Amino acid sequence: MCGEAAGGEEAIAAVARLHPDVVLLDLAMPGMGGIAATERIVATTPHVRVLVLSMADDDDSVFAALRAGARGYVLKGARRAELVRSITVVAEGEAIFGPAIAGRLMGYFAGLDRSAPDPFPELTQRERQILALVARHLTNPQIAERLGLSQKTVRNHVSNIFAKLQVADRAQAIVIARDAGLPDA
Repeated sequence: MCGEAAGGEEAIAAVARLHPDVVLLDLAMPGMGGIAATERIVATTPHVRVLVLSMADDDDSVFAALRAGARGYVLKGARRAELVRSITVVAEGEAIFGPAIAGRLMGYFAGLDRSAPDPFPELTQRERQILALVARHLTNPQIAERLGLSQKTVRNHVSNIFAKLQVADRAQAIVIARDAGLPDA
């Protein structure tokens, strides 16, 4: 069966009415967008597989679609043969990504170094960033200027870092950062 919908709500209604194997969704739709529609379709009809066809090729859009339950992601402008192949693959229960998206995903995952554990899992990303600058002997005013933060905010982050690392001063924090091999330390 084949159906067509102008927006997310219509797509959800069409899925309930037509019971398709594959739904081809754009992320940019009037009303409910493609991410929300994908989540609803996957939640209410888990046997239906969603393939995203979109102009958006940024990481946030791709990962949001995957988190929502999309089984594939193909960019608009893909050749007809690529689109037909993608629909067929998704219908068979597999996942597929257009060449541009697959390359980006591979680049993203290649950049993750799973062999190196996080030396400071208790610190937020901002706290790690500030610790690295402390380890480079920058003062709180210098850190504030570099990061575009207030000096009070930097002072609060530094206090949190000291508490989380259980150190009394900058010198101890610097030693711990360097011993752990914190990048930029």
